[in-house]
Amino acid sequence: MPPAHRPQRIILVRHGESEGNIDDRIYETVPDHALHLTERGREQVIAAGERIRALVGEETLRMWVSPYTRTLETAALLGLGVPADEVRLEPRLREQDWANFQDPAKIAEEKRLRNDYGHFWYRFSHGESGSDVYDRVSTFLESLHRNFDDPAMERNVVIVTHGLTMRLFCMRWFHWSVDYFESICNPPNGTFVVLDRQPDNRYKLLEPFEQWDQAVVPTARERNSWL
Repeated sequence: MPPAHRPQRIILVRHGESEGNIDDRIYETVPDHALHLTERGREQVIAAGERIRALVGEETLRMWVSPYTRTLETAALLGLGVPADEVRLEPRLREQDWANFQDPAKIAEEKRLRNDYGHFWYRFSHGESGSDVYDRVSTFLESLHRNFDDPAMERNVVIVTHGLTMRLFCMRWFHWSVDYFESICNPPNGTFVVLDRQPDNRYKLLEPFEQWDQAVVPTARERNSWL
């Protein structure tokens, strides 16, 4: 039996543009977790908040947030009315770890190698692979589902996180293959995807992720994530 108090929507939000999105050199001196939003990133988030409020109206919200500076700033700027002391900080929703300060030239080389090897399997030196992020997202989903047993469960769940983590969340939720995961793009900064509960209590994406590699044909299960 599905939990009795499933929310109507699970809304995954990617943080707005950050300092690291515009200049890799900052990773030499500023930890990844401490990067701030840019002015453009703040504008992106404010606009996303307006769209989310239009979607959910006066319905209740429960929010989880990656504890990085840029995601905390994003959560605050969305303006969704969740009191700060009720926002749930969740380290399992953090960005893929690269580990410590980074040399920009090394970052570029690692990203090139990741593109060749595969985003799911490639492990950053002293950091994580996509499959590691998948594993911790899986444990977060166990915690999330326990919340669905709460009689006071809110109508909407908002999760403020990172692009790769969003893709892996959906991969785990919908049981996508590695090939399909590899073929889809990160959502742009300051945008969101919505998992909407259907009459049978299953969830579907209101819109699919953009697919950069059209040579990968989604399976029937993968297409059923949004059709």
